[in-house]
Amino acid sequence: ANAIFDDMSSFASYAFNKAHAAAYAVVAYQTAYLKRHYPREFMAALLTSVLDNTGKVIEYTAECQRMGIRVLPPDINESNDHFTVVPGGIRFGLAAIKNIGRGFIQKVMADRAQDGPYTGLENFCQRMYGTDLNKRALENLIKCGACDCFGLYRSQLLQIYEAVMDTVAAGKRKNVDGQIG
Repeated sequence: ANAIFDDMSSFASYAFNKAHAAAYAVVAYQTAYLKRHYPREFMAALLTSVLDNTGKVIEYTAECQRMGIRVLPPDINESNDHFTVVPGGIRFGLAAIKNIGRGFIQKVMADRAQDGPYTGLENFCQRMYGTDLNKRALENLIKCGACDCFGLYRSQLLQIYEAVMDTVAAGKRKNVDGQIG
């Protein structure tokens, strides 16, 4: 009896009961079905679920490459906060970029929906002035490629972004000072 009990207790430490195993099998089947029949949508949702875990994002983007799915870099004019399916593959989500707050991303998306795409770095800074946009956030957007749509090299954008932000801030202050006077 002790030998049988020992076998049962060692088995119970890693085994599922039948109801749990059946439910797990259904979820595994559904997951496999979605990955097979909707691979881009499945991988975009999977990447979105691990936005805050850089290691997992790297692992899953490698899986996308293995599956032949392109993971496109972030784009300030196209990306949403999460990974999204686009005709060319999966667009990187802005929330996965370090030092970029979700509130700021929501403001970017709302402004873009209302006033259209950003035409350049100065246009972006003017429209985002007064939000959570700061030099560190803009530098990270430039470095990850989100501002490549502005037509300049990243090295060029990194050389001018501080001056552009200072110019926009000075222009806004001058405009306010003129109204008060």
